[in-house]
Amino acid sequence: MPTFDIVSKIDAQTLDNAINNAKKEILNRYDFNDSKSSVELDKKANLLTIITENDMRLKAIVDAIISRFVKQGLDPKALDLEKPFFSVTGNMIRKEISVKEGIEKEAAKKVVKKIKDSGLKVQASIMDDQVRVQSKKIDDLQAVIALCRTEDFGQPLQYINMRN
Repeated sequence: MPTFDIVSKIDAQTLDNAINNAKKEILNRYDFNDSKSSVELDKKANLLTIITENDMRLKAIVDAIISRFVKQGLDPKALDLEKPFFSVTGNMIRKEISVKEGIEKEAAKKVVKKIKDSGLKVQASIMDDQVRVQSKKIDDLQAVIALCRTEDFGQPLQYINMRN
């Protein structure tokens, strides 16, 4: 029976390249002269930590990171920008941005509901942090991929492991 998986993954090397390019861009900007700003990526925890002097510089750094994401072909929806920033010491502020890996439970439920409401003859099931879709026809699976690409689930989705 033909199947495929819907996942949400980010290539670690591409993510690292995007962050390093954003760091270089920030260092070369005139408005960041004599700045004590830093951007660090914890690869194991998929956590991006930004430390800077004020809110305006923080916004500029986040914008640089998002633009580098787009240029590297990564989806900026993978960044969880909802957490507020907080003060560290003196006049420095800190913001932690987590990089989403795997489909969250709520998003997976939305994907499965959307597929079942479409009326296609497929079976969709949630497996850990991915959704597996099965059907008797490959055409139905391709229709599911087209359907999921039109919808926004709040995360970047990839369609992998198409098997016959």
